Amino acid sequence: MNRSKKTGFADRLKTAADAKRMQLEQAARARSAAESPAAVERRMAREAVGVAREARIAERKATKLANEAGQTAALALAQAAEAAAREVALKAEQEARDAEFAERTAREAAVAAEQQSARDARYAARKARKRKGR
Repeated sequence: MNRSKKTGFADRLKTAADAKRMQLEQAARARSAAESPAAVERRMAREAVGVAREARIAERKATKLANEAGQTAALALAQAAEAAAREVALKAEQEARDAEFAERTAREAAVAAEQQSARDARYAARKARKRKGR
């Protein structure tokens, strides 16, 4: 209510000037508080905490990458061992097939030789019967 009684132009100018002066004083106080040694120390402490946080994050990231690299290397090693085992198994299987083929070929040759000798014997017997019959 007190304010409504001041209606003159000079009063309004004085009020505006006071408000501006108060704002400037408040800004000056804020600037001096921001530049005070305690504020500078707090700011530096905050920056140190931030730097430490970034260092911890980088360390965790490096550890994670190292673990992933180790897992990748272990996986590659396991895959290489599996491939080598598969290759050895295939080689053994091929050798077994080759041995079986050689055995079958030898058996077939023996059977063929036996059949040939039986044929030769029949032929010789037939010849002998023809000669005997003459």
